[in-house]
Amino acid sequence: MDFFNDKDNLKDIAEKIIFTGPIDKYYDYKFGELEYRSLRFETEILEEENYQGNAVVNYTEYEVPYTRIIEHKHFEFDTTSPKTVVTREYPDSWNREKEAYYPINNDKNNALYEKYLELSKQEENVIFGGRLGAYKYYDMDKVILEALDLVKKIL
Repeated sequence: MDFFNDKDNLKDIAEKIIFTGPIDKYYDYKFGELEYRSLRFETEILEEENYQGNAVVNYTEYEVPYTRIIEHKHFEFDTTSPKTVVTREYPDSWNREKEAYYPINNDKNNALYEKYLELSKQEENVIFGGRLGAYKYYDMDKVILEALDLVKKIL
C-alpha cells in the first residue's frame, strides 16, 4: 500500500512500521532529493509459442537498449500456448512521478543518505528497510536475508 495516502492513520494503528519506501520521501525531502534510477517497460504479445526459452534473460551489451526480457509463460507449468507475452525492461531516468527502483550509490547521494539515516535514528516506531528505505542496492536474496535479520532484531 502507499504509506503516504494514509500516513497519520497508519502511524496511529501500528506499534511498529517497517517502511520500505524512499527514506527521503518519508522526511518530505528535508535535506534534498536522493537520486534513483527508474525503469520503463514495453510488453507485447507475440504470435509464436516460444520466444526465448526462459522466463528471464539479462542483456549486458552496451548496444542493446534494454536490460532484460521477461517471457511470462515460463513462470508457469503449462507453456504450450501458441502465443507468448514478453516484457522488455529499459533503464530510465527518475523523477518524483516515476517509480524509484534503484538507489544511485555515489559519494554525493551516500552523504545525503547519512543525514536521513541520522534523522531516522530518532524514530521510535519506524524501521527503514529494503532498497529504498536503506538506500542500498540489494539482489532479492539479500532483501530476504535483510528482512529475516530485521525480524530477529525486532523480536
